[in-house]
Amino acid sequence: MLNYIKDLSLESSALFTDFYSLTMAQGYWKNNRTEGAVFEMFFRQQPFGGGYSIFAGLGTLLERLKNFSFSEEDIAYLKNLSFFEDGFTEFLKDFRFKGCLWAMDEGTVVFPHEPLIRVEGSLIECQILEGMLLNIINFQTLIATKACRVWLASGKGQIMEFGLRRAQGPDGAISASRAAYIGGANGTSNVMAGKKFGIPVMGTMAHSWIMSFDSEEEAFNAYASLYPENTIFLIDTYDTLNSGIRNAIKVGKKLTYQGNNFGVRLDSGDIQYLSAEVRRHLDEAGLKNAFITVSNDLDELIIETLVKEGSPVNSWGVGTRLVTGGSAAAFTGVYKLAAIKRKTGISPAMKFSDNPEKTTNPGIKQVWRVKDKNGSAIADVLGIDDGTDALKEGHHYSFWHPSADYRHFQHTIEGNVQALLVKRMENGELTGNCDTLAEIKAYTAANLECFDSTYKRLLNPHVYKVSITEKLRNLKLELIEKHFGSR
Repeated sequence: MLNYIKDLSLESSALFTDFYSLTMAQGYWKNNRTEGAVFEMFFRQQPFGGGYSIFAGLGTLLERLKNFSFSEEDIAYLKNLSFFEDGFTEFLKDFRFKGCLWAMDEGTVVFPHEPLIRVEGSLIECQILEGMLLNIINFQTLIATKACRVWLASGKGQIMEFGLRRAQGPDGAISASRAAYIGGANGTSNVMAGKKFGIPVMGTMAHSWIMSFDSEEEAFNAYASLYPENTIFLIDTYDTLNSGIRNAIKVGKKLTYQGNNFGVRLDSGDIQYLSAEVRRHLDEAGLKNAFITVSNDLDELIIETLVKEGSPVNSWGVGTRLVTGGSAAAFTGVYKLAAIKRKTGISPAMKFSDNPEKTTNPGIKQVWRVKDKNGSAIADVLGIDDGTDALKEGHHYSFWHPSADYRHFQHTIEGNVQALLVKRMENGELTGNCDTLAEIKAYTAANLECFDSTYKRLLNPHVYKVSITEKLRNLKLELIEKHFGSR
């Protein structure tokens, strides 16, 4: 048990990678492959059948990369595997990430096929960090996206993340709380996440509190005397309408007489019917300021339905289906080689596939977000980041489908053009201060406003355009011809 607890603190161990990353790294070392490389992280399809995702996990990644290394214990473990040469394990003793990392702002609304992160460094260092990068970004982006869907479905209401007990292990719970807050949650029940990230901690009471007293009214009175300014009564332990709400009203009237407000929580049953009945009881008792919180395996579809039906719910406690991803088990982020930096120059790299969706876009790229004159985003465009392919306001362009086929559209840029990839690390050092979690959360909300509601609806969302420049298209066609033309 002590070793397990110790292992949980090894957040920056370079052993947190896939085995093949190390076997390939040894191969690069053995063959003196010292040239530089450029890798990109992107994803192939939106989770939950949605129209957007929320990029999250960058702050965690940068924090880990600062100290990403092999400890003496790590090196000893690798030696015991009898798979790695002594010279290679000696090399790993001084391993650090000394490259550059470019990334979008955390909290950015993102779409398939566009690079979210670009890593530049030696082949070995780029390869070794693959597993950690994908683990952090894929999970937190999934949960931030889920939280955002829940938040928007509630009408941007009060969302409490209650998922600690159902999350995938301790790190999963901590990471999920962080990502959920970015995506729209107002607070968490996870006290450790509250301490670590400064997220407001929230909670009510459990059924066990009420069951430990001789009566429900006695349990409510005891809790109200302890926390008169933060009282929420859980009213479904025995009978919501014939017991719970009646006792809550009795004790609640004492609180309001003292100048304090209170709330009640529903955790079972027909939420639409019960919330309406509870609201009626509260109003008839003159407690119109008392609020209603609901939980019980909620997700964005259930919440959207309840909101449309006019259920008088003031806040939502969402746990299992938020911190686990619910209907989507994983985010589809991948990490692919985009270019090799040789002595003779940069050689673009491209993965070919019988499945067109798995064919990558070659070269070192930038992503530009194109907006109209009203500030609404209309397309994200990938282009070669060499200073000659940058998009400019007032210019007319042909933007091509990422598959490089005949599909394209013509556009004259009338609004703002924003380069989304920004340098975050250079020579292994941070290039600036990381945003606070509160700043990232605010940025997420503001970034969402740039997109039409049709992209954000839960069912059958409009597909946002992700395109490539003519120069990138020509490069892609050139490599396809070079590879297949002689066959």
